[in-house]
Amino acid sequence: MTRHDTTPVVQRRSNDSSALTAPRAFVRVFTGPGTLEELTRFYEEAQGIERDMWFTYPAKGLALAAVGGFLLVEGSDDDVAPFLDVDGTMLVDDAAAHLARLTALGAEILDPLHKVPTGSGFHARHPDGTVIEYVEHRPTPEGT
Repeated sequence: MTRHDTTPVVQRRSNDSSALTAPRAFVRVFTGPGTLEELTRFYEEAQGIERDMWFTYPAKGLALAAVGGFLLVEGSDDDVAPFLDVDGTMLVDDAAAHLARLTALGAEILDPLHKVPTGSGFHARHPDGTVIEYVEHRPTPEGT
């Protein structure tokens, strides 16, 4: 994956998280360029399941895969550096509703709701200092 690729590639078993009844938590695992497929195979075999998401994030120089509770993030050291301070990712049914709830609870919103290749999301710092990315998934214009 290079920064020259400008259109995200998105493959998901379920492209709409609005029906989630509970958030899906992901442990982030960072890996260097060219290693995502090998690492994905390890996590698939270790858990006995297949990945259910794979997508590129060209604007950030990243490629990602989700296998069970793990979000595998491939990129160069420079590309992943801005993401190392985030403790985890929560896939939610409605990012705007979670943003409102967390704001009301006193969480520090680190960035506003914004578009990502899979839908939209934001980052929040909880009162204990934990930084979480909240993201919702919606179909792309191509329906994926």
